[in-house]
Amino acid sequence: MSDTPPLIKLAEQITSATVLCIGDVMLDRFISGDVERISPEAPIPILQIENEKIMLGGAGNVARNISSLGGSVRFISVIGEDTAGEDIEKMLINDLSLDVHLVVDPSRTSSQKSRFVAGNQQMLRADMETVHPVSDEIANIILEIAEEELPECGALMLSDYGKGVLSDDVLSRLINLARGQNKPVIIDPKGSDYSCYKGAMLITPNRKELEYATGMQTNTDTNIIDACNHLISTAGIEGVLVTRSSDGMSLIMRDQDAWHLPADARAVFDVSGAGDTVAAAISLSLAAGGGLKNAATLANSAAGIVVGKVGTATVQMIEVLSTLSDGKINPATHSVLDDKNALRQISAWQTQGLSVGFTNGCFDILHNGHQFLLQQAADSCDKLIVAINTDASVRKLKGDDRPVNNEINRAVLLSSLKMVDAVILFDDKTPLRLIQLLRPNVLIKGADYEENKIVGADFVKAHGGRVVRAKLTDGLSTTETIARMKHSRT
Repeated sequence: MSDTPPLIKLAEQITSATVLCIGDVMLDRFISGDVERISPEAPIPILQIENEKIMLGGAGNVARNISSLGGSVRFISVIGEDTAGEDIEKMLINDLSLDVHLVVDPSRTSSQKSRFVAGNQQMLRADMETVHPVSDEIANIILEIAEEELPECGALMLSDYGKGVLSDDVLSRLINLARGQNKPVIIDPKGSDYSCYKGAMLITPNRKELEYATGMQTNTDTNIIDACNHLISTAGIEGVLVTRSSDGMSLIMRDQDAWHLPADARAVFDVSGAGDTVAAAISLSLAAGGGLKNAATLANSAAGIVVGKVGTATVQMIEVLSTLSDGKINPATHSVLDDKNALRQISAWQTQGLSVGFTNGCFDILHNGHQFLLQQAADSCDKLIVAINTDASVRKLKGDDRPVNNEINRAVLLSSLKMVDAVILFDDKTPLRLIQLLRPNVLIKGADYEENKIVGADFVKAHGGRVVRAKLTDGLSTTETIARMKHSRT
């Protein structure tokens, strides 16, 4: 694919890009179970609840996607003085370690969406929220924070869910602020009157929202182009990226030819949050200095991945690049797998009677010690899969000045080694979840770990596997290498 090299370059640039994201944050609550009977009280199904989980929704999911794609985000929103607001704050700050400014307004209720799900079928959604515009006092606080944060950011992403954080006055002042600093403004819109977005570089409605905002048909390419050009001329915006479900996306910019991208979805399980993923990918790509077509290509691929996941899911950049490559570019990139494809590949190997080995680490600066360990790992099995910490995970483990090399570079470099058969990234503090998912036959870790201290050792042995403690090379470690580099500069 001729487009691949610039896309890989853009993906690398994204790791140093920062987006200022402002909008309506929500708490998405998923209550799931089985339905086996009808209520005797009314003709409604009875959901036997088996699981309940909460996730970030709305602008919070945009911020979450920006982070998972490898970029940095500064986030501003408004919450109520309630339990849902506390949960939102915990997930943003404690769980994701994002740079967050949550303005607490006691007069508001934090937005919550509770979805009741039987199997993969959503039965009911119940909302609790405040939808009136924020007060002048709250609006001024939002603007003050934005003025402080925007100079350090490459783009402004406004996620409008119509809950009142982005009032017309706030929108106008934020757009003018960004334009004054030559920062692109990307808006995920809401409602029927888009004139409040005047001055924005790009808006990202879906087909239904485009039809609602224009009152025009959106069934064909020609319809889409006409409706988008109508918005561009009447709302005073520069362009529209419209998501069209099974028909892909269309990018229409003022006085330019339309550009249509085919759908990139492999299988659709849940479309909730797909618009947030598109908004995150577009804004992050533009913040990194990418062109609109490359940004749209990355966003289209990311959307195709996220609809294949259940709930308001996120996408990692390495998943996007692997999808875009489709085996047509560097085989190293193609052997970087997501959870689903790693499970499929390992199952295929094991069905063939091959033993699968698993080892993990940050592998920040690859050195001979790593190579020695990996060769021992490969010698102990037929196929070796290496799990590496994402950038966010490395920062939690090693500090804000790590990693030296971003996750894309680390993954591609590792997967190019002849002794490594596949690479997978993980965002957790330990690889236990992956080990339990993949069920390797051999678990390999350095000999500096006692077997009873190796994460996942008990699980692997309980399932008939074995644990290998690989010999280490004295004096070789990433931490020591970095220390020597710092010392040589002093």
